[in-house]
Amino acid sequence: MSSDRQLHGKSAVITGSNSGIGLGVAIELAKAGADIVLNSFTDRDEDHALAASLAAAHGVSVRYICADMSKGADCRSLIQVAGGCDILVNNAGIQFVAPVEEFPVEKWDQILAINLSSAFHTSAAALPGMRDRGWGRVINIASAHGLTASPFKSAYIAAKHGVVGLSKTIALETAGQGITCNAICPGYVLTPLVEAQIPDQMKVHGMDRETVIRDVMLLRQPSRQFATVEQIGGTVVYLSSPAADQVTGTTISIDGGWTAM
Repeated sequence: MSSDRQLHGKSAVITGSNSGIGLGVAIELAKAGADIVLNSFTDRDEDHALAASLAAAHGVSVRYICADMSKGADCRSLIQVAGGCDILVNNAGIQFVAPVEEFPVEKWDQILAINLSSAFHTSAAALPGMRDRGWGRVINIASAHGLTASPFKSAYIAAKHGVVGLSKTIALETAGQGITCNAICPGYVLTPLVEAQIPDQMKVHGMDRETVIRDVMLLRQPSRQFATVEQIGGTVVYLSSPAADQVTGTTISIDGGWTAM
């Protein structure tokens, strides 16, 4: 089998994967030969069409399963309905910005549920099958904010720090069982959501595109370049490969040097 199809026969479940980082990860895993389960909280024709197009493009099985990652029962059901999960990528996440004393309680609860608790529930549901098969990968998409902090993002930062800690715990509990667990910590990634923010930032600051990206949006990212969804996906493929059999319980930063400062 060619090395670019090294994950043939493996099944991957990626939460929050009908756009952005999650979709980029799904595409790279599909290129590597893995069968894919896409997920989000919607259940639209275009979600299922996306799965069909990904399957046709890469010659793998791709399904879309609707599940609300703010609900523990839905998280666990996603794994059960998937019917098998060799590679679990916990990617679903949301953001909200406000000072601590003004932070809406419902937003705090929602962010902790989607960004942290969902990874606990899906992992708890997937690990028994991984143990039975003697192989598994749990890959949690954390953030540079899982390693450092910024003001006004208390819930997001608390959740992402929690994801890093959860990853280490799962790694210790599965050590020597053919299962690894790691956290990827991206800085700013060029997703459709971020791309859509650029014109507004240009207007607010009176800057051209290149300047607003370099001096405003990527001010804390020393490379002054966005990470890409392909780079995140490529790192997931690496962590799923034999080369990473002994890589577990750690974080991989893809942040252009942000957390080196």
